[in-house]
Amino acid sequence: MNKRIQLTIIGPFLSLVFGLMSASVSAEEITIKAGELRLNAVLNVATDAINEGPLVLLVHGTLAHNGMEIITNLQALLADESLNSLAINLSLGIDDRHGAYDCAVPHEHRHEDAVAEIATWVEWLKGQGVDQILVAGHSRGGGQVAAYSQNADANVLGQVLIAPSTWNPEYVKTAYYSRYQKRLADLIDVAKQQPSSGWMPEPTDFIYCNKAPKVRAASFLSYYQPAQTLNTPDLLVEGGLHTVILAGSEDQVVKDLPQQLELLEFLNVEFILVDGADHYFRDLYADDIVEAMVDAIVTLNEADQS
Repeated sequence: MNKRIQLTIIGPFLSLVFGLMSASVSAEEITIKAGELRLNAVLNVATDAINEGPLVLLVHGTLAHNGMEIITNLQALLADESLNSLAINLSLGIDDRHGAYDCAVPHEHRHEDAVAEIATWVEWLKGQGVDQILVAGHSRGGGQVAAYSQNADANVLGQVLIAPSTWNPEYVKTAYYSRYQKRLADLIDVAKQQPSSGWMPEPTDFIYCNKAPKVRAASFLSYYQPAQTLNTPDLLVEGGLHTVILAGSEDQVVKDLPQQLELLEFLNVEFILVDGADHYFRDLYADDIVEAMVDAIVTLNEADQS
């Protein structure tokens, strides 16, 4: 495997590489339509225009939002490097969704819905003249970015996956029973018995939500018996999009990620283990993520020019 465990500190030189010098950052919320839903995102422009230089598209984790500490920190640090960014809110089936998902709201979202929404935002960015996009996601968002990147737009330079989700059916069953004292297989059987657009017949323990009042059967199956694996390493494509994966040495959420990546020998995949970081890369550890993003952008632009 082509691994570089130590980061190269080149962030301070990014402005010189791209000629991007800006004294201020413009931040605004963007709202666009996707079918019947409105999608929103926070756009940070650290250059003179959105289409000046590369842009990083950020995707949050499970039932989260673009105001999470890790996302806002990354946008601020990217602006320090004169890099524009777009932090999206996945709709999770809710029109113009903001903030953390309320478990009392009916769950009609599916894990795979994120792929289409990421693609919608990439198209919007292209419409704004952005022709260099780095897609990045945290936790489940990292896995969703990896799924999108299997058929990424030509304007996407590469992907950065931050503690991306791992998934093992046996572990999921054990974890579900440990959390809810119920056999997951029984709930999967119930979900399969419902009509294609039907609801689970009673309040259902779902993801982080204890006895969520309403859950679509298709939503339950999407997260617990998916058609495509939710294990990020299995979504990586040899010779595909340039990929940087970061994991924290103290991460207790995706503890098996480093071991799985040791088995890969893809030249287009770089793995960075950040000593001391947990799942959320709090405080100064967010700098390590941005340095990896900067490194990826510079490397890809140099390769494109050679």
